[in-house]
Amino acid sequence: MKIAFTGTGRVGSPLARRLAEAGHDVCLARADEPSSSLEAALQRSSRLSALPMKEALEHAEAVFLAIPFQAVEGLLPDMADKLSGKILVDCTNPVGPGLSHGLKSVRSGSEAIQSLVPAARVIKAFSIYGYENLEDPAYPDYPQKPVMMFCGDDISAKQSVSTLIADCGFEPFDVGPLAQALHLEHMTLLWVRMVRAGGYSPHMVWGLMRREASSPPR
Repeated sequence: MKIAFTGTGRVGSPLARRLAEAGHDVCLARADEPSSSLEAALQRSSRLSALPMKEALEHAEAVFLAIPFQAVEGLLPDMADKLSGKILVDCTNPVGPGLSHGLKSVRSGSEAIQSLVPAARVIKAFSIYGYENLEDPAYPDYPQKPVMMFCGDDISAKQSVSTLIADCGFEPFDVGPLAQALHLEHMTLLWVRMVRAGGYSPHMVWGLMRREASSPPR
């Protein structure tokens, strides 16, 4: 898949590298201003390339939004026409004062993003952990992979993102429509409060276990 990344910091850089190494055609969107994080990301993998923002978006089938949420409103309106019909993977989280929800839990950041780019196919993903688990999702002492929950309204876009999640080393788990993004953002806040404020290991992840229903008793 042809993928573009807007944002190459602690979230975007490891995801871009993993997807490029999985065989995807990944380019980093270069803004007008020089970016040390973009140059550092390019040095991490020879499979990555960079293009000016407009060209990167035109090139892509899927675009990863991996910038701080507070930068979204200033960036997305100018990108709306280039994102029409494309998958937009929302990796952002609106975090407010005191590790509260940045939109006061009235609606999710993903729904706010969808309203800014209504013709894009927004999927919330790669948002429930800190960057440490994007760098290294391997847990060899456990039989299952860390779960990566995602949601969205477009079925085919979710199928594509599910594959990308698996390519990054996670167990994909579709939790429903984009309205579920608010709950994923609260799940992120739970992780952040436990790890960044509570002292838990940043290598704490969520797991998905299933059990087949037993036959009803006779």
